[in-house]
Amino acid sequence: MNADIIVKAVMIGLAFASLLTWTVWLVKSLELLAERRAARQTMIAIVEARSLKEASAALGAKGSVAALLVQAARQEVDLSSPALDHAGGEGVKERVSSRLARIEAQAARRMTRGTGLLATIGSTAPFVGLFGTVWGIMNAFIGISQAQTTNLAVVAPGIAEALLATALGLVAAIPAVVIYNIFARSIAGYRQILADAAAGVERLVSRDLDYRAVPARAIAAE
Repeated sequence: MNADIIVKAVMIGLAFASLLTWTVWLVKSLELLAERRAARQTMIAIVEARSLKEASAALGAKGSVAALLVQAARQEVDLSSPALDHAGGEGVKERVSSRLARIEAQAARRMTRGTGLLATIGSTAPFVGLFGTVWGIMNAFIGISQAQTTNLAVVAPGIAEALLATALGLVAAIPAVVIYNIFARSIAGYRQILADAAAGVERLVSRDLDYRAVPARAIAAE
């Protein structure tokens, strides 16, 4: 409480950074957990479906990102349907693939939102703490010069400020780095689930286009 105003500002800033770190951890953990669970459920529905229409019916109005992949593909196929009898299906596949890729990229950007703050705190907090350390040591030397003595009672306050600022810098930085790395791995796994879902949707589109080219009598015979 008796520390220099600059050191106090450093300590308060580091404490606030630590609070932000744990807030981001809680919010992003809940968000990632919900999104990964929804993506896995949607992935199961896509794998079990025999057609894009069946997958869309199974998912209904679910708002997960993986469900949006199915909805986007269904919309693109419906828009392209009038031209399918005169043009091949390659154009449809390319357009579907393009839309799915943009949805995946947007979901990845949304999921990484907030993790940059963790990287910033993890990389800058030790140096902010070091600034407080240098300032505290400077105050200790100023106290020595003013008191004309190296008595521990004169040196101790400045040294205590310096050590506390260093400790708070590490307390803020270490969890931020660890949590950032955990989120990086979790988000990579989430993106892989979306990629698998997109591949499943593309297979359904390709299957529907192949069945469209087969005469109705052949399908009925099966």
